[in-house]
Amino acid sequence: MISKLLCIDDDETTLELFRNVAETAFFAKEVITCTSGTEALAYYQKNVEEKSSETPELIFLDMNSSIMNGATFLEEFKKTYYTQFNKTKIVILSSFFDTENIPTNDPIIGYITKPLRVNSLKKLMH
Repeated sequence: MISKLLCIDDDETTLELFRNVAETAFFAKEVITCTSGTEALAYYQKNVEEKSSETPELIFLDMNSSIMNGATFLEEFKKTYYTQFNKTKIVILSSFFDTENIPTNDPIIGYITKPLRVNSLKKLMH
């Protein structure tokens, strides 16, 4: 079980589903949700300012968010925060994947198709 999971998605229902599935699968002790990449970057900035060492071990990142898409968040996270939070890994979530345009570099460790299921989390745990 991981300590903290950050879920970034612009759909409140999907975020609640993430929380419920993560709890059902005993995947994460704490689930933090953000409705946009902008909100998630502000969360990381707050951690920097507070010198917090308790940041998420894993991020579930929706690539098709409306306010800031996943690619933009990923670019900014890597540029601004990844050196400090380099133990944080990212799993890309999407309803549809264009495999030609999916990033394949650190910190990305995998891809899951929505909706999130307990079986998908169990595969990630292994």
